[in-house]
Amino acid sequence: MKQKSGEKTLLASVILSAPGPIVVGIGLLLGRSSTQLADFIRRSAELAAIIVSWLIYRITNKDAEIDIDRKLRLERAANLCVGAAMCLSGTGMLFIALLSKQNEKGNVILGLVIAILGVTTNTWFWLRYRKLDRVNPNPILAAQSRLYRAKSLVDACVTAALATIAIAPSSMAAVYMDIIGSVVVAVYLIVNGVITISDKEWKHM
Repeated sequence: MKQKSGEKTLLASVILSAPGPIVVGIGLLLGRSSTQLADFIRRSAELAAIIVSWLIYRITNKDAEIDIDRKLRLERAANLCVGAAMCLSGTGMLFIALLSKQNEKGNVILGLVIAILGVTTNTWFWLRYRKLDRVNPNPILAAQSRLYRAKSLVDACVTAALATIAIAPSSMAAVYMDIIGSVVVAVYLIVNGVITISDKEWKHM
């Protein structure tokens, strides 16, 4: 039953995360904020990470007699792929944030709405995964709890940056908040990618 709860929560994460990159991508057609571009890449990387985690969780918990070494290898492979993708995305975002010379940001309202909804939804998932991991400790659930905690913080930063741009698009504050928002997303991706790759739980293997 506990395993079913974990699988259902992961599936819910996939379903609710899937529209994010699409909607934010549409928002990029209306606005040219580097924070929105960073957010689009970040959400795409996270969606891939969640899908991989869901599939691996299903495989490793479907068969009660699965070889423990195979289970650990699958979980390690999933986390390595997710961590590497996040590091690469974060590095790309740093270049975009530091080299972007666009001054006109366009309409960022759609991205702002998604970011606000993200704060609420991701906070709920963070608390849900933390509870599930405490009841039934699992490296995938623990990683998801860490991921959603960071997602909540990043969405809060993205919300602040896009709100500033929406209120005063031509101001210097909007320019600086846009760059800061992009850098925050980039640092988040890199740090969490490194944490995922070098997780202490794998070092005993």
